[in-house]
Amino acid sequence: MSSDTTSEGTRAHKAGAFDIRNIIGALMGVYGVILALAGIFGDPELEKTGDINANLWTGLALIVVAAFFFGWARLRPIVVPEDVDRPDDDPTRPAPTRKRPPAH
Repeated sequence: MSSDTTSEGTRAHKAGAFDIRNIIGALMGVYGVILALAGIFGDPELEKTGDINANLWTGLALIVVAAFFFGWARLRPIVVPEDVDRPDDDPTRPAPTRKRPPAH
């Protein structure tokens, strides 16, 4: 049985791009690239940061964190079931009512 099938034999799909780890990784990666480029091509203002190029090092750290999130999502993907059984509701809880338009 392949990793793309569930125990019942139905095909399961992964969250893919909608996995929150991919979204966080993309945001961190974009910010990391912007900061790294600002650190390389911008004025480092070393006297304000204690002789450290803060933009460059922060950008590189964000790129590493983004790679971690992408790797985590790739190695342990979230599997979305094809169908979900309805939970057993409490019969004492009122169900939502929906007004129907009058019949003609």
